[in-house]
Amino acid sequence: MAKVKVLNIKGEELKDLTLNKDIWNIETNDIVLKKAIDLQMAASRQGTHKTKTRAEVSGGGKKPWKQKGTGRARQGSIRATQWRGGGIALGVTPRDYTFKMNKKERVLALKSALTYKVNEKGLIVIDDLTLKTLKTKDLKEIIEKLKLAGKVLFVTKEDNENLYMASRNLGYAYAVLAEELNVYDIVNADYLVCDEATVSYIEEVLK
Repeated sequence: MAKVKVLNIKGEELKDLTLNKDIWNIETNDIVLKKAIDLQMAASRQGTHKTKTRAEVSGGGKKPWKQKGTGRARQGSIRATQWRGGGIALGVTPRDYTFKMNKKERVLALKSALTYKVNEKGLIVIDDLTLKTLKTKDLKEIIEKLKLAGKVLFVTKEDNENLYMASRNLGYAYAVLAEELNVYDIVNADYLVCDEATVSYIEEVLK
């Protein structure tokens, strides 16, 4: 059964916390994990790319020269795909890149990401993540005291405006609500920092 140390914002150890092994210590599924990441990346694409077919390019209504007797190849329109300024053959058109992923797969992918984070010792549990101020330098000091290097993702169960405001000026720190926690954000971060209430919430939702 997986255990983590509960720290305060000064980095001091307070106690041990036992994690639910069915969520934080499962047999990971890399295929489903990758599928979930691909889904999020695909959903972020606008899909507004567009090229014009020969039917959409203006001009070219008149045959450029007669069919026979010129010694040149026959042509029907100066807007055919082989002409400069002509339409594009098999070009891109607006489309939706998202695809379907069922609920069991989504849950398994999230559990796999959380398990990887625990195995990599990237899960940091704090007794209380409430910040008294919204100053970026205060959050920066906390990160330094916790000895966290790289990208840090803060997750809270309740809305924490000070944490959100303090983190948004740091290019390596992000704050999200537990209900918005997703596979890509977990995998993209080097450390996942949350409080005990958030851990309990995640276990309750994913059980």
